[in-house]
Amino acid sequence: MNLNNFTAVAHDDERLAPLRAEVRRFLAEERAAGAFTRATGWDHWDPEFSRKVGAKGWIGMTWPRRYGGQARSSLERFVVTEELLAAGAPVRAHWMADRQLGPLLLSVGTEQQKDTYLPRIARGEIFFCYGLSEPDSGSDLASIRTAGTKVDGGWAIIGRKVWVGYAHRAHMMNLFARTSPRSDEDRHGGVTQFIVDLKTPGITVRPIVNLAGEHDFNEIVFDDAFVPDDLVIGTVGNGWKQVTGELAHERSGPERWLNTFSLLVHLVDRVAQHPNERDLEKIGRLVSQLWTLRQMSFSIATLLEQGGTPNLEAALIKDLGTLYDQEVPAVARQIVSEEVRAGLSEEDYLGELLDRALYYSPSYTIRGGTKEIIRGVIAKGLGLR
Repeated sequence: MNLNNFTAVAHDDERLAPLRAEVRRFLAEERAAGAFTRATGWDHWDPEFSRKVGAKGWIGMTWPRRYGGQARSSLERFVVTEELLAAGAPVRAHWMADRQLGPLLLSVGTEQQKDTYLPRIARGEIFFCYGLSEPDSGSDLASIRTAGTKVDGGWAIIGRKVWVGYAHRAHMMNLFARTSPRSDEDRHGGVTQFIVDLKTPGITVRPIVNLAGEHDFNEIVFDDAFVPDDLVIGTVGNGWKQVTGELAHERSGPERWLNTFSLLVHLVDRVAQHPNERDLEKIGRLVSQLWTLRQMSFSIATLLEQGGTPNLEAALIKDLGTLYDQEVPAVARQIVSEEVRAGLSEEDYLGELLDRALYYSPSYTIRGGTKEIIRGVIAKGLGLR
């Protein structure tokens, strides 16, 4: 890993300031109109809000104009993403397609696939989920058992996927399935990616209710669901290489260290009311960590803008960022006692934000690859294994 990748390139360029101001005005207007509150959280599903973001040209920003994009830079996309997430805007509906599927289709998709899906994604009209994890497979995607069998005109899919976020609301899925047996010589070969219409006969979506009592995850059962040949993404059997090409986009963005930002903002306000040296030191550590992560993440956006594939650097951001998002609620519990929480008014979102962070933060080190897998990637990239 070249440590120079995390240097002064992470400073805002003056050219980005007008865009940042524009996004902030939009968010202030939407918040004033009651479209969302900071307590809502960016990972909430709101198709209407996604369509508004699409109308501003902020979905698929870096894509070519012929596919509905704006041909803008990765740094401009970073600015928009950062502002949306920091404000707690509900962007989950378009998130997966904007972050990962679009770049994947631009890289290996057919012209028909690009023309069919990218403009609709950019307008906030069609939403995707990802079918990766399976029962008993953990983060080892090479061990998946959902199988695609070649039939006349397409593929018959049989198997199960779990922890599929918002599959009950999405229109389509990027499915990762095995299309030829796994061999000891090539554990990662023989898997293929498919675009799957979730209304296809033979697909059952079952809810998984999380510890917070919310329905965001799902189990998906495929029982001879037919997927036509023209919905194969890229090359049959090359799915592993394709999906690893998405990792820099998935692991390095602000969503890896802004999940608890709204809680941090309210915590800072709380400490400012009754400051003491111990709490100020804790807040100072959190803020300095946040700024460092932000600078590193912005550097990766710069590398992507230059055409690089910084998978190792992205893995480092993911590991540090998700641990940070777990530290914020832990520190908040030290600063805000249960007695103080009991006396909070209904207008004070601090208690609600802290509860949500405590429920969700254990999952942060799992999303995008468990910390054990991520640290294995880092160790391998550094030549330590």
